[in-house]
Amino acid sequence: MKAFFTLVFLSLGLLISAQPAGFFTANQQAQLDIEKMFLELPKSDRFKKHLKELTKVPHRAGTPENKAVADYIQKVMADAGMQSVQHPYDIYLPTGPGDIAVELVMPIRMPLNNQEYLLSEDPYSQQDVGPGWNSYSGSGDVTAEVVYANYGTKEDFEKLAELGIDVKGKIVIARYGGNFRGYKAKFAEAAGAAGLIMYTDPEDSGYMKGLSYPEGTYFSESTIQRGSVLTLDYSGDPLTPFEPALPLDGAVQVDRLDPKDVAFHTIPVTPLPYGSAKEILNRMTGTVVPQAWQGGLPHTYRITGGADLKVRLMVQQEKAFTRVQNVVGTFVGSEHPDDWIIMGAHFDAWVHGASDPNSGTAMLLCLAEAIGEMIRQGHTPKRTIKIAHWDAEEHGIIASTEWVEQFSEELSNNTIAYFNADGACSGLRFGGSSAPSLKGLLIEATKAVPYIDQDSTVYEHWLSQLKDQSKGPKIGNLGGGSDHLGFYAHLGIPSLGAGMGSPTLYHSAYDNFHWYKTFADPKFQSGPTVAKVFGIMALRLSNADIIPLDVHRIGTDLKVHILNAKEKIQTYAPEYEITSLITAVDSLAVATDHYNALVNEKLKMGKLKSRRIKKLNSYLIQLDRAFIDEEGMAYGKWFRSLYASSDPYSGYASWMLPGLLYEASLESTEGLPNLEKRYLAAFKKISGNIEKMIALLD
Repeated sequence: MKAFFTLVFLSLGLLISAQPAGFFTANQQAQLDIEKMFLELPKSDRFKKHLKELTKVPHRAGTPENKAVADYIQKVMADAGMQSVQHPYDIYLPTGPGDIAVELVMPIRMPLNNQEYLLSEDPYSQQDVGPGWNSYSGSGDVTAEVVYANYGTKEDFEKLAELGIDVKGKIVIARYGGNFRGYKAKFAEAAGAAGLIMYTDPEDSGYMKGLSYPEGTYFSESTIQRGSVLTLDYSGDPLTPFEPALPLDGAVQVDRLDPKDVAFHTIPVTPLPYGSAKEILNRMTGTVVPQAWQGGLPHTYRITGGADLKVRLMVQQEKAFTRVQNVVGTFVGSEHPDDWIIMGAHFDAWVHGASDPNSGTAMLLCLAEAIGEMIRQGHTPKRTIKIAHWDAEEHGIIASTEWVEQFSEELSNNTIAYFNADGACSGLRFGGSSAPSLKGLLIEATKAVPYIDQDSTVYEHWLSQLKDQSKGPKIGNLGGGSDHLGFYAHLGIPSLGAGMGSPTLYHSAYDNFHWYKTFADPKFQSGPTVAKVFGIMALRLSNADIIPLDVHRIGTDLKVHILNAKEKIQTYAPEYEITSLITAVDSLAVATDHYNALVNEKLKMGKLKSRRIKKLNSYLIQLDRAFIDEEGMAYGKWFRSLYASSDPYSGYASWMLPGLLYEASLESTEGLPNLEKRYLAAFKKISGNIEKMIALLD
C-alpha cells in the first residue's frame, strides 16, 4: 500500500511542482499534459534493441561497418517520421592501426602485448578487434632508453626539466589521465622525445579501484585505451580548417591544405595495457619518482630506466582521404520551423562502443521514436527538433565540426540550443555540464522525470549524490572532448551535455554489449530515463511562449568567472586591475535579475503582444552569440567564444573567459588591454540586448 501512495504522490507531485518555465499560465497545463503523455513513450526494450544492433561488430569511422550503422540510424529515424538524410564528407584520416610493435630490447628481448585477451564469457572479445592504437600517431621505428613522465601533462614535463631529466632521444612512458592524450604526445615531442607509450595505471582504473573485467568493470591487465592524438589549433578535418570537407567528387570543392603543411605529430605513439607497461616500469633503475607520481603497480616507480633498459617502439601508420557521413533527422516545427533545437551524439566507435558512444546513439533513437509517436497522436512540437548522429568524433571531433562549418550561417541564425549525448547512458548516476543559459532548463526537466526506480525523480537522485545538498545539484561547465565544441566554442550556441554514467572500459575492446548488460545497466533503464530528460528539455524549448533560456544564470556565472580570472592574473601581477570588466559584469547581472523578474511577471499575467514575443525570442536566441569574437583566441582562431573554450593545455577541461585565462597561463599582461576591450564590448552588447528585452516586457 505504501508503494501505491508513493507513486500516486509522485505522479501528482511531478505535475504540480515542475511548472514549465516560459509558458503563460493559461498554456502550462496543456504543456504538462503533453509531457505526461510523452513520459510514457521511451521504452527499455527499444533502447536495448538499438544498442545491441549498433554494437554487434566493431565500427570504426571510414569502414563499411560504420556506414552500415549510419544506414541503420537513418532508417530508424525515417521510420519514426523524421526527414532523415546523410551528409557526406571526405576527411584526411588514418586508414587503420597500421603496423605496430613494442618490445623490450635490453636487458632481455620480449615482445609486449598490445591486444586484449580473448575471454570465453565475452563473445564480443573474440571478434577480430585489432591492436590498441592511437590515431594520427607519427610513423617511426626507434629503440631508446625510457623516461617515466607521470600523466604527461604540461606540469609533469616542467617537473622533469626542473629535476634535470633530459627527455631528448628517449621513449617517454606516461599514464592516461590528467589531460587529453594528444597533449601528452605534443609535450613529449616538444621536449625532444623519440616516442611515446601510454597506458592506464591500475591506480586510475584497475584492481586498486575494484574488480577488473571480466569480474568487474575496471581495466584488466590487457585492457587498452585507444584514442586519437590529433592536437591542432582548430577542430575538424586537418586539411580544411574553417571550411567543410565536402566530397571530392561533389559539385562544390573547397581548398585543402597539403598534409606536409599540417602540424601532425611526427613521433611514434601507441597505447599499451598495464600488463605490458609493467614489464618496462618494473625494470627501471633510476631516481625514485616524486610521491604523487607513484602509481598502482606493485613496485617503486622510477623516473629513468637507465642505459641497460632499452625499448623498441615501431609505428607505421598511413593516412588517406576517407568518406564519413553524419545522419541528421528533422521534425519540422508546426509554428516556428526556423527555430531549431538540436540534439546529437557521435556513432563511430574505436571497437564496439557500447557505452562510448552508442549508449547515447541508442537513447536518441528511442527519443526519435517517442517524439514521432507523440506527433502521430496529434502533438507536433511548435519549433523544429533535429536529432543528429556524428561520424569520426573519435579521431578529433571531425564530422560534427564539418557540419557546423558547412551550415554555420543557418545554425547561427536559427539554433536555440544544442544537447550532446556522447555516451550518455553508460551507467545509472546522473550528471551534466552546461552553458549558463541552459542550467535552469536541465534542473527543471530532471524534476519532471522519474528516476529509474520510480520512487524519486532524476533531480532527487542527482541531489542524493552530494554531501552538501543545500546549493542544489552541481552542474559543470562544458570544456572540450566531444561534439558540442563546434556549436559552443565556434558559433556561441548554448550547449549542454548530460546523462547517466559509471566506470567504463573506455575505448577498449571490452566496451561491448556483454559488458554493458552485465555491469553498466542490466535492465537497460538509463536509456529511456535520459531520453525523457532530453525530451522534456526539447519540448519545453519547442513549445514555450517565451523561450526559457536562463538569462539570470548568465549574470551570476559571469560574476564567478570574472573574479576567478582576476585572481589568476593577480597571482603574478598583483597591481593589475580589471575593474572595468568587473563593473560591466556587475551591471549586466543587475540587468539579468531585472529581466528575470519581469518575464516571470508577464508569464503569470499572460499578456504580451505576439509581435513583442517574436522580437523577444529573436533576442533570446542571439544572446549567447554576443560572446563570439572574430579575432578568436591567441591559441587558435577557430576558438571564437570569449566565454567558453576547452583548455588548450589539457584539451578536456573547461576554460571560462578563455582569453583572460590564456594570458594568465603565460603570466603576461601584454595582451590584457586588448582583451579587456574585446570583453567589454561583448558584455556591453549582452547588456544592450537585455535592455531591449526588458523594454519589450515593460
